[in-house]
This record gives sequence, C-alpha cells and structure tokens, in this order.
Amino acid sequence: MELGLRGKVAIVGGGSRGLGRACAVGLANEGTRVAICSRNPEALQQAAREISQETGSEVLPIAGDLSSYDDIKSLVAQTVDHFGGLDILVNNSGGPPAASAQDATEEQWEQAIQLSLLFFARMSREALPHMRRSGGGRIINIFASSVKQPIENLMLSAATRLGALGFAKTLADEVAKDGILVNNVAPGYLETERMMELVEGRARSAGITHEQALTDLNNMIPIGRIGRPEELANLVVFLASDAASYITGSTIQVDGGVIRSML
Repeated sequence: MELGLRGKVAIVGGGSRGLGRACAVGLANEGTRVAICSRNPEALQQAAREISQETGSEVLPIAGDLSSYDDIKSLVAQTVDHFGGLDILVNNSGGPPAASAQDATEEQWEQAIQLSLLFFARMSREALPHMRRSGGGRIINIFASSVKQPIENLMLSAATRLGALGFAKTLADEVAKDGILVNNVAPGYLETERMMELVEGRARSAGITHEQALTDLNNMIPIGRIGRPEELANLVVFLASDAASYITGSTIQVDGGVIRSML
C-alpha cells in the first residue's frame, strides 16, 4: 500500500527513545523527513544519527523541554525553517509520575498539567498555521489507556490527559474543514523504560519480584504479552498517511485487548 508519506515533514516529541523513537523510525522508513525533540542533547543526536542510518531519511535533532512554551515555539519554527513546512505532528511527551489522589503533590500536579495537557494544546496551536498553508495535515496525540478506564496510581495521567482528549476532540471538529485530521492513540502496556519503571514500582508495592509482576501483567492482557513500541508506531504511521483520509476525532487503543469497554 502506498501511504503517500515520502517527502512529508513530521515533528515527533520525545523522539530519542521509547514510543517517540519508534514513531520517528516508522515515519522515516516511509520517506518522511523527521524532526525529533527531547531534553538530552547527546541522546538526541545519537538517536538522530541511528534513525537516519537505519532508514535513509533526514532526521533533525532539536533539543528542548516540551514543558516550556518557548521551547515548543522554537521546535516548530526550527523545523519549518529547515524543511520548509510541516505536515505531521506526533504529540508525545513523558507521562506524569505515578501517584494516588492522596499522595500527589502540588509540584506533581503542575508538572502533569504542563506535560500532559498544555503540551498538546501548545504544540497543536503552533503547528496549525503551517499545516493550513500546506493545505492540510495530521495531528496524532499519544495519550494512555487511562483515558479509557482508571489505572491504579495513574490518577495524574487520567485527570490531565482526559482534558487533552477533550481539547483534541474539539480541535478535530474545528480544523476538519482545513484538511487537518486529528486523532489519538491510547497505548496500553508497551515495552518502554517508563513501563518497566511502573512494573518495578508495582513489584515493590506488592512485595513481589520484578519477574512476578511482569508475569502478572502479561496474564491480565488478553493477547498474553506486553506490546512492542513498533506496534503502536505502525498505527501512528497509518493515521499520518493518505490511507487514513476519512478518520478524524477518533481515539484508538493499542493495548492487546486490555480495555474491554463496548465504546
């Protein structure tokens, strides 16, 4: 299937590792020129070199803090200056820390609001004028399955990302006439550093080994295993492509069947 992504320009947040890197690799494999961003300049430069060598596509590393509006504006401006436009935005940021309603601190709340709510609005707002000039575009938000059902100790994620989901759904309605499609991906348990940290935290709180916590997690997933980052990236690439030209305002789970709700 020809996806129509060759020569397009994409920004991928958190592109040096985990889900962001997998999305950057997936897009670059289709011939998309990709700008990636994270706070660690060394890791970012290394990731850009490796992705470019692996895929043959140009990868632009731009160091920045995605909780800073100034850095977000700089990220979009540098990308457009370098590549000449912007077609695809993959909004991906680090999730807030695990915490219960009782234990979450004021500082954790503020951090969660910056990275799991305002980040999505700010990135989209900066990208929209460039997409309109291009005659359309794609905005794909990486949320979490906590937007579908509560997850133990991920209250900050649920509270802030549901706000971001409301923003994205409303935005999809506003910009559809401009040829800009907005969709959301809700990952479940995928093999990333953050997920392994959550598994380790669960093991400590339950007084069991990391291996037992991982086995318990696999057993609760209908498919029977934790997912791979590239399995989420495959969906992101599809949603960014011409093949997804009649999909907008949707939230799609990549969770091995964990979320069992009918709607």
